[in-house]
Amino acid sequence: MTDTAASSSKGPAKKASKPGKPGIFSRIATFLRQVIGELKKVVTPTRKELINMTAVVLVFVVIVMGIVTVLDLGFGRAVLWVFGGNINIEQ
Repeated sequence: MTDTAASSSKGPAKKASKPGKPGIFSRIATFLRQVIGELKKVVTPTRKELINMTAVVLVFVVIVMGIVTVLDLGFGRAVLWVFGGNINIEQ
């Protein structure tokens, strides 16, 4: 048995004394330092990138609106057909 293994097997191991939990103000200060550190990493997009991303979002929203509209009209007609509604939707 090595000295390290022999010495570690003698009695219960002493736990390192852990310092107490930091106070509320030090935790707030740490949080604010971390927030400022993360904000320094933020890269502001150029005007061209911003316009491009805005256009992509608007196109995506229009496409999703079209899909939802078609599904809504389709489900509405299906419900009227299943439950025998004789109401004309295009009034």
